[in-house]
Amino acid sequence: MEDYMISDNDSKLIKTAKDLIKKRYKENKHFIASALRTTTGKIFAGVHLEAHVGRVAVCAEAVALGNAATEGDTLIETIVAVNEIGEAVSPCGMCRELISDYSPEAKVIIKRNDELVSVPVMELLPDKYHRE
Repeated sequence: MEDYMISDNDSKLIKTAKDLIKKRYKENKHFIASALRTTTGKIFAGVHLEAHVGRVAVCAEAVALGNAATEGDTLIETIVAVNEIGEAVSPCGMCRELISDYSPEAKVIIKRNDELVSVPVMELLPDKYHRE
């Protein structure tokens, strides 16, 4: 069985996301923050961008990945998202697809059975869509 324990580096990543939402939370605008660590060890973060038209909203995970892409460093090792009170939240289906498109080996920190665990993104996305 795979080890889902949170490492010290994961704890630092969670703290980065928590610090960001504490600093940038804005009601009806930014209520989720995400932080990711790439395989190079760099950390990138982002906040959720809410819009009056729901389909225009952009998830914090996508913003963090966009920041990483801007720097040319998109191989995600681990990613986490937290809500406005700093609790880890699971990525939505679209973010699961996006994370797995860029890094099928990525780990995602989620809350499971009241504990934080680091799970492979593909465990959260069985039978992933593939273009053929």
